[in-house]
Amino acid sequence: MSYTSLKHLPKSVTDHLPHHAQEIYKKAFNSATKEYDEDETAHQVAWSAVEQTYYKNEDGKWVEK
Repeated sequence: MSYTSLKHLPKSVTDHLPHHAQEIYKKAFNSATKEYDEDETAHQVAWSAVEQTYYKNEDGKWVEK
């Protein structure tokens, strides 16, 4: 499964990540689904990609590094 738009991303992504981080997540997830058979692995790859540019601050908000 791949995501065609940001509105189709999981709530755990859309409810917490800023727009740019959602774009990173979507691109990484869609790319990972071409390499891996499991969606769980693709989600892990996508979160890892987000964490390359964003981190969760002490207030629990995802902000750019």
